[in-house]
Amino acid sequence: MKRLLLAMCLLFVAVASHADERIFYQPLNADANLSPAQWQRVWQDAAAQGAHTLIVQWTAYGDSDFGGPNGWLAHSLKLAQAQGLKLVLGLHMDPAYYQRIDELDTAGLATYWQARLGQSLAQQQTIRKDWKLPVSGWYLPLELDDLHFQAQDRRQTLQRQLKDFAGKLDAPLHLSVFNVGKLAPQVNGQWLGEVANAGIQVWWQDGAGTGRLPPLVRAAFANALPCSIGIVREAFRQVSTAGQPFRAEPMTPQTESTGCHPTAVFSLRYRPWGKVILDNQHNDKVGDVQNH
Repeated sequence: MKRLLLAMCLLFVAVASHADERIFYQPLNADANLSPAQWQRVWQDAAAQGAHTLIVQWTAYGDSDFGGPNGWLAHSLKLAQAQGLKLVLGLHMDPAYYQRIDELDTAGLATYWQARLGQSLAQQQTIRKDWKLPVSGWYLPLELDDLHFQAQDRRQTLQRQLKDFAGKLDAPLHLSVFNVGKLAPQVNGQWLGEVANAGIQVWWQDGAGTGRLPPLVRAAFANALPCSIGIVREAFRQVSTAGQPFRAEPMTPQTESTGCHPTAVFSLRYRPWGKVILDNQHNDKVGDVQNH
């Protein structure tokens, strides 16, 4: 009997350690087609699977604010909050972000970032004033990587900008990063640790879904991360190729131990309980927006 109880406890710990405690959701305009009852079921199921925090990638994408304070996204998030989910709300995303950072020199990049941070601060103030949602944190959807921030002076300028931006917010700032192998793992880990030391929750994407780096290289980057850096387990497998619009299929996220790191899962639409979102998207013939 004792052995059975021990086995059950170990199984519970293993399952709990891989629960979707924090889950990303990337809103698309097509998601407006879901009914309140469907959203209610999604959030109920997410909570039943162990989710306690929902990280919404953005609340404004280009010119779209998904209906604003009286729109479908705000209403859906209220349903999520009613299920006990804490909300980390994304700010403004420029659809041309990745194209723009490809084109800009160091000075231009700093100026561009300052403009984008100003736009996100305005969005944060709008949400606080009009959306009437309890917010546990703010997510900046401008992802970092070790290609565009390979140069040390760029990283230092960015850190100053992020620290200043975070100081203007009334809840912790979250942001995510990914690697393409342009920095050594130890240098990357030190950089992200310095960003985190400014009071920012940094999320490192494990890269299992995009498959850009070999597993041993991904592991080297993960092993060099300070404990404060969160690890995002990608629950998708990319099926599009270079030059095509991003498309992916659901995949069970990696289950290796993440040790001392907080964890999150990307993303809701690829999880079994988010299938209704993905099915609706495909029925609407809308491609994945996705990250990077």
